[in-house]
Amino acid sequence: MRPALVTGASGFVGWHVARELAESGQRVRAMTRGRHPVPELDVEVVQADLNDRASLERAVDGCGVVYHVAADYRLWSPNPAELYQSNVEGTRHLLEAAKEAGVERVVYTSTVGCIGFVEGGLGDETTPVSLAEMSGHYKRSKFLAEKVAIEFAEKGLPVVIVNPTAPVGDHDFKPTPTGQTIVDFLRGAMPAYLDTGLNIVDVRDVAKGHLLACQKGRVGERYILGGENLTLQQIFAELERQSGVRAPKIQIPYGVAWTAAAVGGLIAKWTGKPPRAPMEGVKMAKKKMWVTHAKATKELGYTPAPAATALAQAVTWLKIGARHQFNLSGR
Repeated sequence: MRPALVTGASGFVGWHVARELAESGQRVRAMTRGRHPVPELDVEVVQADLNDRASLERAVDGCGVVYHVAADYRLWSPNPAELYQSNVEGTRHLLEAAKEAGVERVVYTSTVGCIGFVEGGLGDETTPVSLAEMSGHYKRSKFLAEKVAIEFAEKGLPVVIVNPTAPVGDHDFKPTPTGQTIVDFLRGAMPAYLDTGLNIVDVRDVAKGHLLACQKGRVGERYILGGENLTLQQIFAELERQSGVRAPKIQIPYGVAWTAAAVGGLIAKWTGKPPRAPMEGVKMAKKKMWVTHAKATKELGYTPAPAATALAQAVTWLKIGARHQFNLSGR
């Protein structure tokens, strides 16, 4: 059996994809950047960089399947060009290497941010959306990277695209922006909330969805890997129930959040340190990012667990397994 390559295996979603593969009996080659470890998993580790074509060729060599999960996931950067270099050109380099290596299948991890949203309704894989609607460099870079993946699929490389929503759960190492929101909540550093909404999904279900997309997905198609559509107020209420930390009761207007983000952005440019509330995140919050995963359920057999399960996993891991890392209280 040829190994499956997982890029970004030391990250949140990538780690779970690697674990799911390993537990299914698949040989896993975990690609990491630099000397990042892949904790708890018995996998082959290979160091490679999306900006280094030769290292990607070595990483892909001999693999039957590639799960391209790695991405530069930052909502603020002092040098936005880095996001395009990694997310767009890095994807192109990897897919070129995969094509030359004759891999049998590629699963490309996109994002729900590339899906069109419907005011008062649910977006799906066919909802019209354009580059102009992408708020910020992260979403724009992922939108362009998805176009690269589709381009390779049209040229004969068997690429399937998955669009996770907002994964939460255990082993959110960095953490992701969604995970950071939970960290801030548990610290008691979330005094207010916006009238917005997310689709929350258990990261373990997202990982299983990757494997289902590899097995059953149609080449060139996109599949939303989502869970439950919840308002931010509902998410905080569930976090309060799970953790005992009191949820914020004050809802702030969007204009106030925008102004605070603008000021924070100016300070960040001066200090070089990321703002607490990046403007890109605030702009994303202007719309409820609610979608349906009906296509993935129908074509892949994807069946996610309730959002409460995912949030409980995140709270447990952050409060017990990673309390010291994130400086959480013992509540």
